[in-house]
Amino acid sequence: MPRKLKATVRYDGTNFSGWQVQPGQRTVQGSLEEALATIAGQPVRVIGAGRTDAGVHALAQVFHFEWEDAQAADTLIRSLSKMLGPEIRIEAMEEAPETFHAIADATAKRYAYVLSNAPYPDPFADRYAWNLSHQIDQSRFTELAQRLVGKHDFAGFCSSGSSAKTTVREIYSIRVIPGPVVGPNDSDVFWRVEFSGNGFLYKMVRNITGTLIDIARGKVSEERIDERLASPGPYMGYTAPAKGLFLVEVSY
Repeated sequence: MPRKLKATVRYDGTNFSGWQVQPGQRTVQGSLEEALATIAGQPVRVIGAGRTDAGVHALAQVFHFEWEDAQAADTLIRSLSKMLGPEIRIEAMEEAPETFHAIADATAKRYAYVLSNAPYPDPFADRYAWNLSHQIDQSRFTELAQRLVGKHDFAGFCSSGSSAKTTVREIYSIRVIPGPVVGPNDSDVFWRVEFSGNGFLYKMVRNITGTLIDIARGKVSEERIDERLASPGPYMGYTAPAKGLFLVEVSY
């Protein structure tokens, strides 16, 4: 009888066309399935807790899969590490109850969006942060963000192409924190916005970040928040670049 394994994976999304398998594209799910199939000698389907877009990174994406072999989890991690290379790293793996489902059982997710106030992009950090052209008042940004905390219909912050059955989500908190999530802890230049909620729509975090930055730098009025919350969608506005977004945690 096959076992169900639960794994946590960390990846640099720069050179991937997102998480989900796509014909003719290099994806994280596809790379994992290919490596597992090579070890197992048969196809293996991986189910992730959520889809990250092209260029988006993850510190702790969770996935599950059925595994026929009696191979120990730590041995499987070592085998995968040799095959996947530095862009994808398995952080943990354990046997899960037969009823476990990476998507359905998730109770909350945490994302971080990293921004930089450096005068020019850093060549070693540019793939992990959105470099802003001028200073942003972080206190003002934090104040504006609190208007999105709570349970709302976020259709107006959802990009077209979503397959979500409902656009109602609850954001538990939005915090502004000094420093990046990876790399040198330079809190004078880097800062991040951490979103915690019960779920997020297609490009929702990037769309919220883009809107708040536009308001904070005076390109649009703060009434834009209420307009987007009242809108049936899809999102109309600036979408923050994918490279600054990290899936930080999935809770169960």
